[in-house]
Amino acid sequence: MSELNSAGFPVHIGFIMDGNGRWAKKRGLERKFGHKEGAKTFRKIVSYCKELGVKYITFYAFSTENWKRPKDEVEAIMALFDQYLDEVRKHTKENIRVMFIGDKSAFDENFRNKMIALEEDSKDFDAMTLILAINYGGRDDIIYAAKQVAELVKSGSISSSQIDESLFSNLLYTKGVPDVDYIIRPSGELRLSNFLIWQAAYAEYYFTDVLWPDFDKKDLDKALDEFKNRKRRFGGV
Repeated sequence: MSELNSAGFPVHIGFIMDGNGRWAKKRGLERKFGHKEGAKTFRKIVSYCKELGVKYITFYAFSTENWKRPKDEVEAIMALFDQYLDEVRKHTKENIRVMFIGDKSAFDENFRNKMIALEEDSKDFDAMTLILAINYGGRDDIIYAAKQVAELVKSGSISSSQIDESLFSNLLYTKGVPDVDYIIRPSGELRLSNFLIWQAAYAEYYFTDVLWPDFDKKDLDKALDEFKNRKRRFGGV
């Protein structure tokens, strides 16, 4: 469980970027245009979080269920991801470590190699860690770790009595990252949607009706002010 930073902000914030399609529909546009605007918001919020001194931010960019969306919408989202991978290369001076969580095997080799290379090249950056959940699902994350535990026990590397929360956490996609403290979901939906299920065991939640493309600095300030008023007891009194 992580502590607050010196300004009283959460160490690790998770964002569920929701409402892109509805934003576009309200304007008579195709859903893919909402994702394009949402990508602009993403860049602004990353920059602002770094400015505020937030150390870890995780964005729910594409879930294991999102493959069910229309083909042209999925292709538009993937094109935005690919564009971002090329773009972030030009901003290494920002000293932001980039991680990808989720099953990379679903992507083509070129895209997968770009992700792996960016993770490797930014691994020593320490201004902030930016985590992108792509082809990610909380249940899939737990199964991913459980399979590794099973292999460790089968090989005799550990006994079943050695399985505990610490061991399990270190086998998740988020290995080495502190549990999420605060999950922010725009768009008016009141659920996690399979996002960081294990890691959010003691997280606080913030829901707002603002659609993600319209979410800005003042909306994040409002959410962070709310966080400061929360009393986190982690099961204690």
